[in-house]
Amino acid sequence: MFKNNKILVLGMARSGYEVSKYLSKRDNEIILNDGGAEAKQDPNKIKELKDLGVKLIFGHHPDDLLDESFDYVIKNPGIKNDHKMVKQAESLNIPVLNEVEVAYRLLPKDVTLVGITGTNGKTTTTTLTYNILHDYFGNRVHLAGNIGYPLISILDSLKSNDIIVMEVSCQQSVNFVEFKPHIALVTNFSPAHIDFFDGSFDKYMETKCKMFRNQNKEDIAIINYNNSNAMKKLKDIKSQKKYFSSKEKCFGTYLENNKIYYNDEEVMATAIIKIPGLHNLENIMGAISIAKEFNVPNESIQKTISNFKGVEHRLEYVSTKHGVKFYNDTEATNIKCTQIALASFKEPIIIILGGLERGQDFNDLVPYIKNVKAIIGIGECRERVKDFGKKVNINTYIYEHLKDGFKKITEIMQDGDVVLLSPASASWDQYKECEIRGQEFKDLVNNIK
Repeated sequence: MFKNNKILVLGMARSGYEVSKYLSKRDNEIILNDGGAEAKQDPNKIKELKDLGVKLIFGHHPDDLLDESFDYVIKNPGIKNDHKMVKQAESLNIPVLNEVEVAYRLLPKDVTLVGITGTNGKTTTTTLTYNILHDYFGNRVHLAGNIGYPLISILDSLKSNDIIVMEVSCQQSVNFVEFKPHIALVTNFSPAHIDFFDGSFDKYMETKCKMFRNQNKEDIAIINYNNSNAMKKLKDIKSQKKYFSSKEKCFGTYLENNKIYYNDEEVMATAIIKIPGLHNLENIMGAISIAKEFNVPNESIQKTISNFKGVEHRLEYVSTKHGVKFYNDTEATNIKCTQIALASFKEPIIIILGGLERGQDFNDLVPYIKNVKAIIGIGECRERVKDFGKKVNINTYIYEHLKDGFKKITEIMQDGDVVLLSPASASWDQYKECEIRGQEFKDLVNNIK
């Protein structure tokens, strides 16, 4: 499979680079086409691909590039299916896949695949699941997927009976055909990324459900019992259904009297958890559910969780300065994430909102702002943040750039406050990626004298 083929790889980024590199070593003819400028790419990666015989076309998408001679188009997950090259491929009956689907078809048969998806919490759940399994099983366990490690990049390092823990995004799911994990988990479904799905929340959820619908009766699906969207969408799947719940007893993992149980067996007390918020408690229960499928002992689970301090850029504790705690939640690029962040604190909050204008409705934050003492509005949508602050009668200060708003924060913050970067907005109005916004925030915090 995937040998001696002619393949168009659409889009560079991590997945395009890795799939081109891997498939070029299997006697395939690879053409990589990216609409961006070659000068913006890593020159070492460009040289490596050229040395492997990959033909590179940057800066445009030639209308005459695709024809019947191609066997596959492998596209970057961030490219929508209405892209002209995808449409051309479909008209020529050329299969359109992505790196994850290709890698899945090349996986050894005796490897166990864990796939974790959902709207919020999937990176934390994936990271914690990996940590628990890796702490117990060692180098048999591999981390992959949307978390930054393309699945295809670890194929050569896999050995018999290894375990892969993989974060799966909605964009990756779009081009799934056969992909299915042996154990699949959904954290929750709520409106996000629906601009990628023509404004349809239902289409977004259906896409997320693909890997569950591909499962068979030997596979396991772990579902958030408290998320009605997930429960409804996955009620008719063929796999064995298990659950986790922070509100009631269920078949699986649940919370009762500040203790977490798995099938009526006490696993751990919540007092050892270091990361704040009910959402993180649910992420932890999801990770425990997966660990129990591998019979990881409670003592090992407890040790890993007690040492887990969270994922960078996701409600990440940065520092305490002058009695004020600073949290970096730059990955909160939608309203739901910011609701979760606000619900995690009882202290007075100075929150930083704003970024790319996407028509996000800040009014949906109203039930969560009782502890907010001030709002700093930044970025493209800062005027709407100001209007929101005025409407809810909270002191609001707006600035184009984060660094300017931060100066105001240092003037108004008081001992006992929480300063929270949780923008409810994407960062692309000013930053290439939201992690850069988060790092700038952390630098500003660490420079406070």
